[in-house]
Amino acid sequence: MTHTRAYEHRVTSEVGRLRTVLLHRPGAELKRLTPRNSDKLLFDAIPWVGRAQEEHDAFAQTLRDRGVEVLYVTELLQDALEYEDARTAAVASVVDDPRLGDQLRSVVADYLRDLDPEVLAHVLIAGLAHEELKIAHGLVYRLMDRLDFIIDPLPGLLFTRDSSAWIGDRVAVTSLAMRARRTESLMIGLIYAHHPRFAGVEPVYDPALEHVEGGDVMLLSPGVLAVGTGERTTPAGVERLARQVLRAGLAHTVLAVPIAQERATMHLDTVCTMVDVDTVVMYPPVAHSLTAYAVTGDDGDLRVDEPRPFLEAAAAAMGLDRLKVIDTGLDPVTAEREQWDDGNNTLAISPRLAVAYERNIETNAQLEAAGIEVIRITGSELGTGRGGPRCMSCPILRDPPPSA
Repeated sequence: MTHTRAYEHRVTSEVGRLRTVLLHRPGAELKRLTPRNSDKLLFDAIPWVGRAQEEHDAFAQTLRDRGVEVLYVTELLQDALEYEDARTAAVASVVDDPRLGDQLRSVVADYLRDLDPEVLAHVLIAGLAHEELKIAHGLVYRLMDRLDFIIDPLPGLLFTRDSSAWIGDRVAVTSLAMRARRTESLMIGLIYAHHPRFAGVEPVYDPALEHVEGGDVMLLSPGVLAVGTGERTTPAGVERLARQVLRAGLAHTVLAVPIAQERATMHLDTVCTMVDVDTVVMYPPVAHSLTAYAVTGDDGDLRVDEPRPFLEAAAAAMGLDRLKVIDTGLDPVTAEREQWDDGNNTLAISPRLAVAYERNIETNAQLEAAGIEVIRITGSELGTGRGGPRCMSCPILRDPPPSA
């Protein structure tokens, strides 16, 4: 496998023209979801997998139709696993689980080492059920329920925004808070570390650090980063990420943004996304109540300013007189319904051009009334894991944004 082309990876905003994006087409891992395990695996309903795949294929084609290169996690992982050091790291990461015990761990490791890259990638993503490992033996194996997973599936991999975020020309491989999702970052990290396409890329964050999730990381403008802290990203994670990006010169200001610690607002991008260089769409109940702490500095002590209203602090850091807000003006019930259905979780393909779920009728109407072109996609099954178009996409290359 040879790659002679030099690939560019750089993201400095939420709205610069999107050129390359990382997606994960849902597959066998979603078929593992049952009423018995869906809560543990963080899905609110059991998706119709075939329909979810159709919806995801249409989403990917929508991006291609607009000139976006679409990369898939599974294909990149298979490529990376052609390399022995990647295979060794992959096996080590999934058997490093105290549930297994020494004997079962050894059996699983031997089993995985014998798989070819395509099958190994499948197992790493779809998981390995107790009854599928016929060669296993020992006390731990015998005491497990036949429906238990020896290796848990990764249905949350669908939401590629969470496991990594590009900041400038460096990638933050994140530290996911929920146990059910932590292996996602390890798999994504394998791709960035071992796939030839990403040779020479330097990480600016890694999964061993404090909890940070990509859905909380928002590139407001070149040099300005907003990071939500709530259910998934911890204050310590915000501090660590701020220190890392400021030290690397990837930002001059990081805004720490506290958000409600509940599932409906698990990430910053569930309540706010950007649709233009100076415009955000926000969940009405929080639009004017969010606050932000501006963090600046470099190798020395971080400077943390007193909290200010988020919109005010963001505008000041971005060098704007004000940040425009698309006030959806919805009645409280409609606003709550559409926020739950990821109405605020849009993906900008370029300034004033955004992808959104079609079911959020009122929010989309307000976006269009404000001059935003909305590309509607279906997501009745994709949304069962609580995530919209932004959640399902990790931009790897965007053009620099135009001036506001």
